[in-house]
Amino acid sequence: MNFNWNPILYNSKHNFVYKYGEEIVRLLDPQLHETVLDLGCGTGDLTKMISDSCKTIIGFDNSVEMIKTARKNYPDILFYKADASDFKFNRKFDAVFSNAVLHWIPDAVPVIKNINIHLKTGGRFVAEFGGKKCNNNIISTITNLLDENRMKYPKIEESIYFPSISKYSSLLEQNGFEVNYAVLFDRPTPLKDGENGLNNFIEMFMDWLFNDVTPNDKKRIIKETNNRLRPKIFDGVTWIADYRRIRVIAVKKEDIFFANN
Repeated sequence: MNFNWNPILYNSKHNFVYKYGEEIVRLLDPQLHETVLDLGCGTGDLTKMISDSCKTIIGFDNSVEMIKTARKNYPDILFYKADASDFKFNRKFDAVFSNAVLHWIPDAVPVIKNINIHLKTGGRFVAEFGGKKCNNNIISTITNLLDENRMKYPKIEESIYFPSISKYSSLLEQNGFEVNYAVLFDRPTPLKDGENGLNNFIEMFMDWLFNDVTPNDKKRIIKETNNRLRPKIFDGVTWIADYRRIRVIAVKKEDIFFANN
C-alpha cells in the first residue's frame, strides 16, 4: 500500500517520531570511520544527527514528499527515493539504521534480506518500530466503527506490521543475522495540539483506513472515534496514544541472497 505523507504536518504535529528516534541513534552509536544507511529517513533529521558522528551516511525513503524536504533541509547529505523491499546501492555499509518505518511494510522478509545484502559481515542493523498491539485502542475503535457501519477498509495485516519479538527475531535469524538485543515495551505517547491531537494523529497515520469511505462518513467516524476513546486515552488536556515499540540490534553473520531462498 502507498501512504501519502505530509512533511509539514509530520514536523509540526508529530515530531515526537524523530525526537524519540534520538534514543535509537545513541543505541546505534555511530563511529567516525563508519558508513551508515538510514532506511526510511523521512525528513532527514535523524540522518543529519547520525552524519555528525560517522564518515558517510545515505538516507532513503519511499515518499517523494519526505525526500524533497530532506534534500532541502540537508543539501550536503545524499538522499534517495527508494523502496525498502528492493533498494539497491553499489556498496556495503557498516550499519543500517531505521526508526519508525518497518511497521509500514507488511512483508518483512524482503526488507530483512535487502538489509543483509547491503551490510558488511559483522555489520549491525539497529531499528525501532511498532510492536505487537501498537496503537490497538485507536485502530480497533476505528475498524469496529467501520464494521458497524458496513464500510470497507484495507485488511490490517496486509497494511501494517506489528510483530512480536519472537516472530521478528526468528525472521532475522533465518536470514543471516544474530540478534544481540531485542525488547518490546509500552510507550504511551502524548499527542500535540490538545483537543485536536487525536484528529491530527488519525489524519497523519490512519488516513489509509478511509480509502473507500466518503469524506462525510470519514468525518462522522472520526468524531465517534473521539467520543469512544475519550474515557480511555484523553486525560482532559492531552490525548495519549498507546504506542508499543520493538527495539532490536542484530549483527550480520552470513550472506543471504534472494536467489537462495
